[in-house]
Amino acid sequence: MLGFGRPVYDLPDAGWIEFSSGGAGGNVAVVLAESGWVPSTGTTLVLDVEDCRAAVDELRRRGVDCEDAQVFPGFVTYASFYDPFGNRLQMCSPA
Repeated sequence: MLGFGRPVYDLPDAGWIEFSSGGAGGNVAVVLAESGWVPSTGTTLVLDVEDCRAAVDELRRRGVDCEDAQVFPGFVTYASFYDPFGNRLQMCSPA
């Protein structure tokens, strides 16, 4: 649904998994956190989706903690959601 598909690299022994961003701009990597780490609220990965409200409904159906979609008039509709460790991510679609 968020468009990542299968990992480009999946190295569990190194604590590393990497997905294609779908463009020439790079990939999205997720690494194992060090002991004592706490989720950040200042840095947020924002993912484009076709329909933010529909994506919120689907993620909630799958048990993901999602906030309600918000509209930034004339710009985007966006919503925050959280991974199992409390990291905030966001998704957006056209307003």
